[in-house]
Formats: sequence, C-alpha cells, structure tokens
Amino acid sequence: MKFGKVLDPTAIDFSLPQTPQETRNLLNKHKGQQDFEIFVGYPKWSKADLKGFYPRGTKDELFYYSNKFNSIEFNGTFYRSPSKEQVLTWKNRTADNFKFCPKFTNSISHYSRLNNTDEKVAAFVDSTILFEEKLGLGFVQMPENFRPKAFDRLQGFLKRFPKGYPLAMEVRNEEWFNDPHVLKEYLQLLSETNTTNIIVDTPARRDMLNFRLTTPIAFIRFVSSTHEIDKLRLKQWVNKLKEWKQDGLHQAYFFIHQKIDQETEFLSDDFIQELNKNLDCNLPLANKSVGIKS
Repeated sequence: MKFGKVLDPTAIDFSLPQTPQETRNLLNKHKGQQDFEIFVGYPKWSKADLKGFYPRGTKDELFYYSNKFNSIEFNGTFYRSPSKEQVLTWKNRTADNFKFCPKFTNSISHYSRLNNTDEKVAAFVDSTILFEEKLGLGFVQMPENFRPKAFDRLQGFLKRFPKGYPLAMEVRNEEWFNDPHVLKEYLQLLSETNTTNIIVDTPARRDMLNFRLTTPIAFIRFVSSTHEIDKLRLKQWVNKLKEWKQDGLHQAYFFIHQKIDQETEFLSDDFIQELNKNLDCNLPLANKSVGIKS
C-alpha cells in the first residue's frame, strides 16, 4: 500500500497514542461476553505478491496461505464483486478457523461514491455472506478525496446497510481527522450503526491512528517503513493489544502491508511470536525465512 509512505521514516514519531477513556468504557461494557480472538494476515495471497513464500510445486496457494495465516485482508474483491459460486470455492479451499475480510468493490466506494449503491451493496453482501463462519469483517475504504461535506451520504449509506453483516469503515481525507467536531460526529455515526472504525498505522498519516474504537473489535492496517523500525512499532502493538484484551476487546484483525521480495522476511513472524507469548495466543507462523524458499 503506497498510501502514507514517506522518503525518510526515521523522522517520524511512531509512538502509539494513549487509549481514550471512551474506548476503555466501551470495552469494559463488553468485557467477559466472549473469548478474545486475534487474526493476522496480509492483503493478498498470490505468488506474485508473496515472493518466495510458497514451496516449489505448491498447487493451491490459498490453502497453503490459510495454514500459515488465519486471515486475509481480501483486496481482490475491490476490483470485482464476487459471485456466490466463487465465494464458496474460496471458503472451501481454506483451513478451519480462517477469516476473510473482503473489501467492498470500488464501484461502490470510488466510482459511485456511495451514491445509489443499494443494489450493488445487496449483491456484494448476498455473495460474501456465504463465507459464513469464515467471514470476519467486510470493509469499505473511501478514496482520499471523499470529504466530510458528504457526511449525509455516508450516514444514509450506513443506516441503510443490511443489518447483521459485520462492517468496518475507513475514511482518508484529512478533514475527517483535523476537526474535533467532525471526527466526533463521524465516530458517533459508526457507533450508532455498529460499524467498526478502521485504524491505519502508516508513516505519513499519523492522524489516522485514532484509538477511539466504535465496537469491541479492532481492525488495524499496518503499513511498513523499514524493517528495524517496524519491529519496534510492532512491539508497541503487542502491548496495546494486550491492554485492549484486558479491557474487554473481543476480536482484533491485524493486516501487514509490506513489500515482499524473494529475500524479505515477513514482519509477521516476530510479531506473531510476541502475540503468542504475551497474549496467550496460538497463532501459526509463516516462517518465510526458514526453509520454504523456492
């Protein structure tokens, strides 16, 4: 993901903000209602995107991926709304306890900009709901030029959105974040419609690192900088997720955006080891750097 990249990440303050009291209150209200779950993955599973990951002769990349990671930030559905048959095929090719987080098609978010999208939304929901127990959260990512002046349109979209389908939302324009009144109104809308606020941890847009959760679910999109800096950043995230788990967080989805070349180590390996140790998880390890290069 190129969004938020900078030429010199060493000049960025990557410290994580304090958790707002509103988030603590929300999590405490849901504490003890269900066991904590965490899902970690990458945006895509193709061999072209995860270079050096698949052993030579791997015939089913999705099946292999689903045994190394327990989730996918599914960007493939952004370009074309999937058929029901395709969704069932994907579902049946994955391991148990795997979660898909399908990205709503750009015909809804970017081309129609949420205008007159009810039929498109219904088609996307009717298909992806067939992931059933393997559906994590669907998510809508708005273009950077979608501004708060379209708040009424966003409000109508979320209030008409099919009930019961788990949804997360990401807005990008700086105007959503630099006006406290606008941000409060936006987060209140997400809370009222049971929509999860997406947290984006990317170098150039620290304003999008907003820790006001709107549901007992955290959806984090992490964009890499340099390998050494990222290791420190991810250690901070382990502590933050541990804190939120203790407060009452139900689920966390954490997706890592990094450029994967033949010799690149997955940032997820050290991160998952720390999660398993500190949060009493049992997540699988990719171990890209150990014995699986083709």
